[in-house]
Amino acid sequence: MKSTFLALGFVALMASCAGQQKPEQDANTETETHVLHAKDVEPLSPDSVLSLLKEGNEAFVEHHTHNRDAVAQLKESSRDGQHPLAIVLSCIDARVPVEIIFDKGVGDVFVTRVAGNVVSGDILGSMEYACEHSGSKVVVVLGHKQCGAVHSACAGVKAGNMTDMLAKIQPAIDSLKTKDTNLEDEAFQNEVSKKNALNMVEAVRKGSQILKEMEEKGEIKIVPALFDLETGHVEFF
Repeated sequence: MKSTFLALGFVALMASCAGQQKPEQDANTETETHVLHAKDVEPLSPDSVLSLLKEGNEAFVEHHTHNRDAVAQLKESSRDGQHPLAIVLSCIDARVPVEIIFDKGVGDVFVTRVAGNVVSGDILGSMEYACEHSGSKVVVVLGHKQCGAVHSACAGVKAGNMTDMLAKIQPAIDSLKTKDTNLEDEAFQNEVSKKNALNMVEAVRKGSQILKEMEEKGEIKIVPALFDLETGHVEFF
């Protein structure tokens, strides 16, 4: 009898704890299997696509991201091809998972990555493919705070192929530093990351006549942004 009372008491205690510790209900409980098709993307304006990216990042920050069946999405996209909304040039930093921070799934965005999110001919060719050939409406140059490439550029690192790559960040450093600047200061380096994203947007416009003309016609937008590793927030500017 005593063991029975103990068992019933334990069950009641667990039920009480479960009621007190019930997690906040996620707003998106259904599992998505749909992928973007041409008919979904073609009517969208660059501004509306930019809004979708901002809304996705807000969902990420607030823990309200969508549930997705990536395997099902892969199968569907294999039948109808890919029609991503945007192409994002990101740093290679493993803490910047582009699709995740914008709450996007398989086939939603093109992602091209290089340390320091710097522009090169191959990057520009990828962007042209995304926008002119596949119909993407936005080009995002995504820098991030606490960037190792920026830190290395500020430290004057010269090593192998990294030397030329890091040299592309130097104009951002030169434009911000003064004689009193501490190049090792994290706040300064974060400002360099932001300035570098702005510079790379201009590098896209100067380096690709195709993308420049598409932007001038209002067919695409080319925008800089900065990701905060601590908050998960993406600042568009």
